[in-house]
Amino acid sequence: MLTSTFRDRDSAERAYGSLSSRGYSKEDVNLLMSDETRKRHFGEHTADTDLGDKAMEGAGVGSAIGGTAGAIIGAIAAIGTSVALPGLGLIIAGPVAAALAGAGAGGLTGGLVGALVGSGIPEERAAEYESDIKNGGIVMGVKPRNEEDARYFESEFRRHNGDRIYS
Repeated sequence: MLTSTFRDRDSAERAYGSLSSRGYSKEDVNLLMSDETRKRHFGEHTADTDLGDKAMEGAGVGSAIGGTAGAIIGAIAAIGTSVALPGLGLIIAGPVAAALAGAGAGGLTGGLVGALVGSGIPEERAAEYESDIKNGGIVMGVKPRNEEDARYFESEFRRHNGDRIYS
């Protein structure tokens, strides 16, 4: 998994465009941000884009899945790829949403770091991403199909002002 934090919509959009240019779809891309960041960058009265659509996928579902970790896990499993977690104030879109369902209630009740660690992200990196998300960052990740794509995306993420780029 190649991951990075972006500080603004424009940088995230350009990085997302580099993924699309190599044939990756929005179903291949993980996106994590606070609900506040989603509303600011991708809410009503903002430009309509594929990345914006992805950010908004789980937004309408959020109110239906507040409550216990068990209910949240069931909702993630039912929805599949995108979910709003009002209790944590998060929007999670992409394959990582399903992985979080597999992480079980312990991961989600441990907050974002616990959920990310439960989905396979090392704890120190998860803590950095949690801080970035709390400070308005947009965390994007993708599982490159090959080494060439991995090198290309790492270069593109850097070129588009990505921070904390990990593979």
